[in-house]
Amino acid sequence: MTTGLRVTLLCSAALIALSACSDFDFDLRRSDNGLSTTEAARQATAARPRADARGIITYPDYQVVVARAGDSVSDVAQRIGMSARELASFNALTPETSLRAGEVLALPRMLSGTEVAESGQIEISTLADSAIARAEGRAPAPAPQVTQPASAQPTRHRVERGETAFQIARLYNVTPRALADWNGLDPEMRVREGQVLMIPVAAEAAQRPATPEPEPERVPEPGTGSSTPTPPSASAPLPEPAAPAQEAAAAAEEARPPSPDLSETRTEASSPQFVMPVDGRIIRAYAPGRTEGIGIAASPGTAVRAAAAGTVAAITQDTNNVPIVVIRHDGGLMSVYAQLENLTVERGATVTRGQTIGRVRAGDPSFLHFEIRSGMNSVDPMRYLQ
Repeated sequence: MTTGLRVTLLCSAALIALSACSDFDFDLRRSDNGLSTTEAARQATAARPRADARGIITYPDYQVVVARAGDSVSDVAQRIGMSARELASFNALTPETSLRAGEVLALPRMLSGTEVAESGQIEISTLADSAIARAEGRAPAPAPQVTQPASAQPTRHRVERGETAFQIARLYNVTPRALADWNGLDPEMRVREGQVLMIPVAAEAAQRPATPEPEPERVPEPGTGSSTPTPPSASAPLPEPAAPAQEAAAAAEEARPPSPDLSETRTEASSPQFVMPVDGRIIRAYAPGRTEGIGIAASPGTAVRAAAAGTVAAITQDTNNVPIVVIRHDGGLMSVYAQLENLTVERGATVTRGQTIGRVRAGDPSFLHFEIRSGMNSVDPMRYLQ
């Protein structure tokens, strides 16, 4: 084997090994400012904050939205209540552009809770909140928005013509992988002119506690410490010796009250506060912030039972005109039933535990959405069903 061929093979092997490193910078062009990603690879970055149920992440000064699998720009715009043309133009896209799951779009303006509530794509829980509020004679609250702390707000960078993701990572001293994760870039790390990127935040900046440093411990000067205690024998006589252990045990036994007959006070095992509204397996678990209730698989037409006795507080509909029933129970609890049809109750009606209130609507799959609320807050239904 010639020397030139051996050198070529060694170089090729080295490049292959380097390509296996997730943070290797494939953009080998020299940066004008001399920055590199070597130091950035040592800097830990925080994870991108979790989006709300609509996909929105709210910061003090701006908002972004995270796309779902199969979304187009128009789909995202409809879900958040914004003009598709406005959203597309701000992100250098068209309304018809298909998006990747996890891809991030910047919002041209802050959305209020009212705008989100009027978007037409409203979660069942939001509809239930509004129905409960109307039943109690008060105005519905706007959709909740969790604002990230100012320390966790990323810098935004609008991509200019000719820039690459690797150049931008070098510019802000972050790793290309972190830049890709925060913005949902494709495996080729492609960016487009006019795209708005979030620059990852350092982990210590996002989690830095604002606690003062403890003051140094003060050491008392000699002779200024606590005084020596006076021996008990110097001021008062010692107590009388205690009674022998046998006498003390006998006295305690005489003073003990008789044991109650537990067989007379035995009760039957307590039953759950609520019964399952339909019989079936749980296909969607309770996950606050994403799913405020559970999904119970059931065949179309299955009778839906009231989980406990109460009063029908509200009946509303989702955007597909499918009924949602809210029943008020004792103790400030409410139950919510969705994916129904053929209702057999009306608002204000009194229902008994196990009474049929409707039927499961056909779907793919068909299931019942069931929630339990304590006031306006959702709770895990399984705590009351088990």
